[in-house]
Amino acid sequence: MRKHWYDNLWIVSLLYLLLGFFNILFAWLGLLCFFIPLFIAVAGGTKGYCNRYCGRGQLFSLLGGRFGLSRRRDIPGWMKSKAFRYGFLVFFFAMFFLMLWNTYLVFAGAQDLGQAVTLLWTFRLPWNWAYHGTLFHPGVAQFAFGFYSVMLTSTVLGLITMVLFKPRSWCVYCPMGTMTQLICRAKNGRA
Repeated sequence: MRKHWYDNLWIVSLLYLLLGFFNILFAWLGLLCFFIPLFIAVAGGTKGYCNRYCGRGQLFSLLGGRFGLSRRRDIPGWMKSKAFRYGFLVFFFAMFFLMLWNTYLVFAGAQDLGQAVTLLWTFRLPWNWAYHGTLFHPGVAQFAFGFYSVMLTSTVLGLITMVLFKPRSWCVYCPMGTMTQLICRAKNGRA
């Protein structure tokens, strides 16, 4: 099968995680993974990003497929259900808006910068080596810590489901995939 430039976007996904580990401000680049899928879905009415350009999905395919780190079992039916996928999307957005609220509080001066990454929305990991101050307001760094937490958490969830089930099982309930699917259905006139 012929290789395309986008077949190696898994490197971008891995590079993003590494850069954020050493300098948290690189977490802002993750917004590309947030807006590009939405743009493609709105403009084209397709899930082209998920199917072709998602570096995280490619990374899971590589680790679970080529490197054999997946059990290759079917994902349980309840994880495919609309109730779970939409429920996870709502939960994900609640956590995302909580992150935005914390960012606002730092910008407003009501809260100090929290130099920690929260893994799985529960475990606060000190991450102070990744930020040493910049010309920017501390709120810029607060957003980066929060967004990196979201991206790291979703990667960990994806890795867990990759190991337990098929390599791209995360894609079944990925919030971005669910949102782009909803956009495509609305754009193409399907409920």
